[in-house]
Amino acid sequence: MSKLYIVATPIGNLSDFSPRAVETLKEVAYIACEDTRTSGKLFKHFGINTPSFSFHQHNEHKKVDYLLQILDSNQDVALISDAGMPGISDPGFLAIRSANQNGHQVIVIPGPDAATTALVGSGLPCDRYCFEGFLPHKKGRQKRLKELAEEERTIILYESPNRLVKLLGEVEEYFGSKRLAAVARELTKTFEEIVRAPVAELKNEFAERPSIKGEIVVVIAGNKYTE
Repeated sequence: MSKLYIVATPIGNLSDFSPRAVETLKEVAYIACEDTRTSGKLFKHFGINTPSFSFHQHNEHKKVDYLLQILDSNQDVALISDAGMPGISDPGFLAIRSANQNGHQVIVIPGPDAATTALVGSGLPCDRYCFEGFLPHKKGRQKRLKELAEEERTIILYESPNRLVKLLGEVEEYFGSKRLAAVARELTKTFEEIVRAPVAELKNEFAERPSIKGEIVVVIAGNKYTE
């Protein structure tokens, strides 16, 4: 029985890539990559010469059959995203489901993850949380914000730098200006930053900046948390 390896890759600092992950990528027959150009830099750094093919959100449905053909031919495949854990706001779910349904073993190689890294660094409760990823841009966005405003668990969101201030303004509107939150940026990189404050202060802080760069994680306290 062949294996599908789900391999977490660094979210910034290459030193976070585990020896087990490197060994796995060198030993499998193929690597499915979210972006072969981005992954090529990682492969070059670690001396990984395994053949690769693209597997991203725009071709995932089509490439699942190709991935299954490789597994059915008794060859192992590793699936990686550009950064972090595949399947977490990245392609991966369809491949994992299909591999399981077709009798192939799925093995996860754990590693860096922006959501939990930001959560732990936020100083907000970590015992119970919900991960929402990217909110809908238009349809259903207001409804989801209203629902999340009542959520008692800590909330984790992803957002792009150019939409951060808008998101913080929406959180202020639906959650209240005093709701504690944290914005995590450039995690594990040289200019890593986690800013924790009431959401109104966060909005003003980032609105005054001439530019905002890096991958963004927003962590918001549940509606019962007051400290």
